[in-house]
Amino acid sequence: MKLTVAAIATIALAYAGICAFVFAIQRSLIYYPQPSSLGDRDTTVTLPVADARVVASVRARAGAKAVVYFGGNAEDVTSSIPGLAAAFPEHALYLLHYRGYGESAGTPSEAALVGDALALFDLAQREHASVEVVGRSLGSGIAMQVAGARAAARLVLVTPYDSLVAIATSRFPYLPVGWLLRDRYESDRHAARVGAPTLLIAADRDEVIPRASTERLLARFKPGVATLRVVAGDHNSVSEQPEYGPILGGARVERR
Repeated sequence: MKLTVAAIATIALAYAGICAFVFAIQRSLIYYPQPSSLGDRDTTVTLPVADARVVASVRARAGAKAVVYFGGNAEDVTSSIPGLAAAFPEHALYLLHYRGYGESAGTPSEAALVGDALALFDLAQREHASVEVVGRSLGSGIAMQVAGARAAARLVLVTPYDSLVAIATSRFPYLPVGWLLRDRYESDRHAARVGAPTLLIAADRDEVIPRASTERLLARFKPGVATLRVVAGDHNSVSEQPEYGPILGGARVERR
């Protein structure tokens, strides 16, 4: 009996140690900061946030239309400027460098990144009457919260998920993820607050975000608000497909 109790205690202690370790390093498993590939001719703005230097890349265009963009967890957003410029030729572009990424200082967290994203949207809206919001992968969770809190003209979510909690739980079923996770990105909780026309773009061979997760998110929008388009490719290559840009920009593209 004593040996059994000791064995159970050892296993419990080891499990608690694993949980504590995962809790301590969790943000390093979510965020993969990338250096910036900004060139000398690229334009940036510094956001009016108090606790860090946070920067956005800008492709300036006069007029009413703008796009704010939130990238994936390992994305240098400056590399996305050419594709976004092709998809949105008449729009000014504002691309957020997450804290610790590119030209931005600080440490990323959900609360900090969403606050920065709202500041970027507000900055764009002061210059442009119609601001669309685009979020890819991790950034879809940020874009959801911005569109739920601001009057976006349109919302586009590329390879989106319903909840980071649900994704992590499916990958680590042996851990109490719901208790451990600090940055939860529960897009399904924000969907009902979004009134802007919304497009979800899924990759047909996405190895990172299960289709079921995207479809669960789709079901949480109010009727008539959101639609789903499936594009060939995997999680990272979906943006390389010829139909991706036109769909992103709002064109009707029939699948062959």
